[in-house]
Amino acid sequence: MRILLTGASSFTGFWFAQKLSAAGHQIVAPLRAGAADYAGVRGARVRQLKAYAEVVWAAPFGEARFQDLLNQRFDLFCHHAARVTGYRSPDFDVVAALADNTRNLAGMLKAMRERGLRAMVLTGSVFEAGEGAGEPPLAAFSPYGVSKEITASVVRYWCNALTLPLGKFVIPNPFGPFEEPRFCHYLVDAWRRGDVAEVRTPLYVRDNIHVELLADCYRAFCQTMATQGDAGPLFSRRAPSGYVESQGAFAQRFAAAIGPRLGLHARVKLLTQTDFSEPLVRINTEPAAISVSFDENRAWDALADYYRTSV
Repeated sequence: MRILLTGASSFTGFWFAQKLSAAGHQIVAPLRAGAADYAGVRGARVRQLKAYAEVVWAAPFGEARFQDLLNQRFDLFCHHAARVTGYRSPDFDVVAALADNTRNLAGMLKAMRERGLRAMVLTGSVFEAGEGAGEPPLAAFSPYGVSKEITASVVRYWCNALTLPLGKFVIPNPFGPFEEPRFCHYLVDAWRRGDVAEVRTPLYVRDNIHVELLADCYRAFCQTMATQGDAGPLFSRRAPSGYVESQGAFAQRFAAAIGPRLGLHARVKLLTQTDFSEPLVRINTEPAAISVSFDENRAWDALADYYRTSV
């Protein structure tokens, strides 16, 4: 099938495109900027993305160049892009993010529906209000989480108005090759220097998932949405879960898996946690490994190979 996928330059979007392409689907991936504007790890993803998708440069969501694509027929519209710049900041602009995420949405959905669009898949986050499991009342983590929640409400409204089946795919904490430098990179960098990696928030219980496993779940969910089309429910949700454990336990798991593969003395020190500004527990609730075929050892090998050659 033909799939219009936004956000394919992102860490998870890149893997979604790869897995969908490997399943035989034709991917059209509009990107916000031009080819020369992508650098670093995002640039590395974009260079490889061209092997999995037809990349359309300088086509921000909802703007004229993006709308030109809607003269084509798509079976599935996967809206993975969202404004994320400054997502950790309390000053994150919720209103501007909503505008970016939903610009000209109603008209575009109507145009695609008229040309045979079967369904839409929207990416959500476990850090939105009401998603996942954990401490009540499951409030949004941040203004960014609020923007994702409101975006989902707007998208669901217009899909209902057009009787277009909508699937929401809720992401927890993915990790793996081509990720931005975050917690896992910090661990590997510390061990390469011969340091002990310190975990400052070891008590937080989170849901870390291999990005390939997450992407396999996304591929399966997309195929289900497109296949059932109007015969299925108007709204579906998938919230795959990986390693549900404290961040301290995950750091130790990561050390045990990656240290020997890279020949590193992977030492971890769990500090006394003093920052409890986030909910203690926030996780997805649908174990991913029971729904798709997944080779855990191969995934760890692939991640070690990535660190060995690319970082």
